[in-house]
Amino acid sequence: MKLKTSLEGQTAVVAGGASGIGAACAKSIAANGAHVVILDKDLDRAKLIANEIKADGGQAEGIYLDATSSDEVKKTIAGILAAHKKIEILVNSVGVTGSTGVPSHELSLDDYRKIFEINFYSALSLQSAVMPHMLKSGYGRIMHIASIAGKEGNPNMGPYSSTKAALIGHVKSSAKEVASKGVTINTIAPAVVRSPINDNTSPQVLEYMISRIPMGRIGEPHEVGDLVAFVVSPAASFTTGFVFDLSGGRATY
Repeated sequence: MKLKTSLEGQTAVVAGGASGIGAACAKSIAANGAHVVILDKDLDRAKLIANEIKADGGQAEGIYLDATSSDEVKKTIAGILAAHKKIEILVNSVGVTGSTGVPSHELSLDDYRKIFEINFYSALSLQSAVMPHMLKSGYGRIMHIASIAGKEGNPNMGPYSSTKAALIGHVKSSAKEVASKGVTINTIAPAVVRSPINDNTSPQVLEYMISRIPMGRIGEPHEVGDLVAFVVSPAASFTTGFVFDLSGGRATY
């Protein structure tokens, strides 16, 4: 039987899709037939990724969004629904690493609050904004990009590890709330992936993370994008509340 991975006719929203993992997800989803709306604070790059998708024969557009503003998230999602009448897919790739190379006890509460605003509360706003429509239509696929740091914890990356652990907990709990409504909510836990998010990560932290990967290399963005495109397709219809490993063997549970 042929896998039901086609996304033809669907509308996908990729938040944080202007670079790195988000851009790779946008490209893979578009390559499978969906119209992709790329949301990002970097509008120029969002439009650049959209143009690259269109140059490859796909459908995409870039829209500005500061995902830390819940009001702006609501307005932006409402605008997409007004234009496209539907949203079947939400991929949330909004995130920053925050402080690296610093022990948690040397950080302030504000250091943590800032990263939670970006990495966790924006995820809540995005999911809450699309959920009423998905529940009404009886179909939806939500994918949050977490991290292996949220499962195992990376030393000297306290704020980042904590936000990703919180995101995993949110996925597991909220997925059960809508499991019988046609909406799935999943997450992936990548190990270190070649992405601009790691530009400010200290060399010592990067060395530690790579040393934990049995494959002995970092992941490539397209490897994340291809897995996400499958999980948000109709083929992955009986999986929800799950954390997909994408760690080169670092986590095998």
